[in-house]
Amino acid sequence: MTTPHKVKRRADAQPRKARSHASDAKVLGARHLASLNGMPLWAKITAGAMSLILVALLGFAGYWYFRLQGNLSKAPLTASGRSQQAANDATDRLQILIMGTDTRTGKNGAWGSVDQSGGYGNSDVMMLLDISADNQRVSMVSFPRDLVVPIPQCTDPKTKKVWPAQPAAQLNSAMAEAGPGCTVDTISKLVGLQIDHFMLADFNAVTELSKQVGGVEVCVNAPINDPDSGLKLPAGKSLVEGDQALAFLRNRHGVGDGSDITRIKSQQQFLASLARKVRSDGTLTDVPKLLGIADTVTKNLTVDEGLAGPQSLITIAQRLQKVDLSKVAFVTVPWEPSDINPTAWVQAKQPEAGQLFKAMREGVDLTNPNAKPTATPSATPSATPTPTSTSKATTGPDQTQAPVTVANGTGVPGRSEALDTFLQAKAFLMQAPITADTTDQTIIYYSSQYQGAAKKVAAALGIPTAQLKPSADILGVQVYVGTDFASGTAYQAVQLPKDIVGQTAADSTCQTAFSG
Repeated sequence: MTTPHKVKRRADAQPRKARSHASDAKVLGARHLASLNGMPLWAKITAGAMSLILVALLGFAGYWYFRLQGNLSKAPLTASGRSQQAANDATDRLQILIMGTDTRTGKNGAWGSVDQSGGYGNSDVMMLLDISADNQRVSMVSFPRDLVVPIPQCTDPKTKKVWPAQPAAQLNSAMAEAGPGCTVDTISKLVGLQIDHFMLADFNAVTELSKQVGGVEVCVNAPINDPDSGLKLPAGKSLVEGDQALAFLRNRHGVGDGSDITRIKSQQQFLASLARKVRSDGTLTDVPKLLGIADTVTKNLTVDEGLAGPQSLITIAQRLQKVDLSKVAFVTVPWEPSDINPTAWVQAKQPEAGQLFKAMREGVDLTNPNAKPTATPSATPSATPTPTSTSKATTGPDQTQAPVTVANGTGVPGRSEALDTFLQAKAFLMQAPITADTTDQTIIYYSSQYQGAAKKVAAALGIPTAQLKPSADILGVQVYVGTDFASGTAYQAVQLPKDIVGQTAADSTCQTAFSG
């Protein structure tokens, strides 16, 4: 067994005394003073100043980070409970739904009572902001508040009340029922794109932001004095801020034909003018001014959880400042009077609206539709139409004997019969055509044993193979025709109306006053 090694001590050796702490302090202090004494005076002053500045900057940044984060209100991105792959805010193509609420609750009570609009309020403004992955173009697509659309089942995140799906309802009612997430779900399914974030602003956001930037220039072609909104403007250009800025955005009866559609033009003009101003006056490089704007906006903004950090907002702002203003397109969804209530509601006009949604899915530059599409959306569209049930047929594995059905989801009468006749002439075994719910994208569904037949049908119609999907709900092949294929027998590239872009952010436009 080993034992610890012992050190032998001389008999006359004296124990070593430990140095006192005082001695240590003197030695260390002397060394430190010697080190500092060797530095020039300017270096000592610079080192001290830099230390103070660094501490101050860290404290300043931390203060503003937590202040801005504390300002923001949050709500779920979806009201359906669906999950989706999160986008990279710095590098991916982004879809951000911007909404304005007319609620009079809380600090918005200055503009009326909750009897007019309480709770979540109605979404009077709905714009889908699309930022390309390469930051070369941006589109702002406006959806009319009175647009009749199918609204999916939504659950109110506060009360947990489940609102049943509605086949046809006013778009702005989606938020009133179950919050902003329900509007996100509705527009996502309507367009066929994953929406990555949302921003919901109230009345206060407009009044305070317009003050913070020193007013926004707007233009009308004739004087406006509207008692309903309180808007008073002379003909020509004016600088509006505060209540007048809000009145300009909310005014209907004083512009155009007095409808919500012409009010959209005012909203687009205002945002385009705001973009030009913050670019031209150096706001984006003026830190105190930028922080003031950020503080004002975040106090009056509700966002999804993924956008609730100031860094996400800063990242998106930095991306937007790189975009050429002539590549920021303002577009309104093509519309026509609704079949349900033609005097008060509107519906998507086909095939124009379907072509717009197709262009959005493909990442087309709306200011130059003939250019090569940019990167695809950040994730697979969340809403793919399900096939309409058809009668099951007993067939063998012979692909030439696959039963083929055309389901008309275009909203155009007789569309399925036209394609049925065309495919029958190509020797396909056609079943009776059917009418289905309107959808935006054409999809060919097939049962597993008839994939080969589905590819032949796709080739005959010129439909990309990426739009073929297997389904257990049918036996055979079903061509579910969407609004992107509302005419002809050959599926074509995007064909947008020449006037689809109302204006770009670089354009200075003038709103038309109501003429009576």
